[in-house]
Amino acid sequence: MANATRLPKSRESRPAPENSSRLRGLLQPLPRGNFAGRMVLLVTTLLVAFGTVAVASASEGQAAANGGSTWSIVVHDVVYLGFGLFALYVVARIRLDQLVRKAPLLIGVGLALLLCVKAVGVSANGGKRWLNLHAIFLQPSELFKLATVVFIAWLVLHHHDKLDNWKQLALWTLPITVGGLLIVIEPDIGTSSVVFAVAFVMLAVAGLSRRLLNRSMLLGLAAFGAYMFYKPYSARRFFSFLHPNQNLLASGYQLWQSKIGLGAGGLTGLGLGHSREKWGFLPNPHTDFIFTIIGEEMGLIGTLTVLGLFVWFLFAATRVAQQCTNEVYRLIAVGITTWIVLEAAINIASVVGGWAVTGIPLPFFSYGGTALITELAAVGLLYNIAHDTSRSGDVTIRAHAARGSRAPVSRRLPPRSPRSSSRQSRDSRQGY
Repeated sequence: MANATRLPKSRESRPAPENSSRLRGLLQPLPRGNFAGRMVLLVTTLLVAFGTVAVASASEGQAAANGGSTWSIVVHDVVYLGFGLFALYVVARIRLDQLVRKAPLLIGVGLALLLCVKAVGVSANGGKRWLNLHAIFLQPSELFKLATVVFIAWLVLHHHDKLDNWKQLALWTLPITVGGLLIVIEPDIGTSSVVFAVAFVMLAVAGLSRRLLNRSMLLGLAAFGAYMFYKPYSARRFFSFLHPNQNLLASGYQLWQSKIGLGAGGLTGLGLGHSREKWGFLPNPHTDFIFTIIGEEMGLIGTLTVLGLFVWFLFAATRVAQQCTNEVYRLIAVGITTWIVLEAAINIASVVGGWAVTGIPLPFFSYGGTALITELAAVGLLYNIAHDTSRSGDVTIRAHAARGSRAPVSRRLPPRSPRSSSRQSRDSRQGY
């Protein structure tokens, strides 16, 4: 009996997301020793190592065209990798409760950076997506993905009792909507679609009703259709994968060259560094189409290795989410996993002709400084979550509006006698 009375007290002593902010400082000692966390780090190490080698080979032609040395692009990639490893280390040490607490600030900074892109951004390849910080070119849309993941977790933690109402949902997710629209007008419909998809999956996992999920999906499809109607050129490019041979010199050119490169690779490939497509035939060989160069140089074996590593990452990250005892941090793990795996699936599908070419990079492989730094920071967050042992209360999104709609009916019921009302209250306390 004594043990039963002490059990609730021991549970209350574990810090919850709301109360653990009393702990001092923003950083904690680096967590160590968790198997799921080590698996995430191991598979990420293999992905990054493979990706760096692939960038070194695929960027050779572009580096020569730029007038630099053969290794000029991969040197920049290694510098970005150094920043990314530092970001992984810092995020792995950050206190999760403090990170979630600062989610509104993070999403605000993300929106401010996207507005700066609109005002003073740098244009390249038909898009205005970067800020010139002189040290690096910053792409705020990549940072906004991570901010979205943390903000949705904060939103579910603090407002899960309001989100099953359509007006409240639209109000509280307005920062995500505005950020996604700012990314669309860069234009970058691929990245904006990833942002909305990650938010949608996280809200679905948090328990958003099927009714609101269906409404959100229909609204997204309607907005996509309106954008394609307003931008007929973008529509032609997007749907060109359905008929790639109709316009081989324009919208179907990249996919055509990609298929040539993949076919030339065969089973074992032409050999590392021996790609022909990277010498001016295939645009963006070290960014969006790096998977093609891997297939050309390393063959089917190389492409299956890449697929296997991403499947391993999916299982390792899912394991972290399954073992997490804190519902809020589990949502963050789900968001990161969705983000990385979805981007990999879309990129590979577009390269082989199964989906539209939308400019989504291959995580950990495609050359891009901000993307690599943000992805490694997300891995550091997964590693951090894998070692967390805190517990949260119930943060499931519930249909409070349904109970509110039944309130007028209960008022019309005849008054109960004191005995019956006392019996009802006693039964409710006993859980009947």
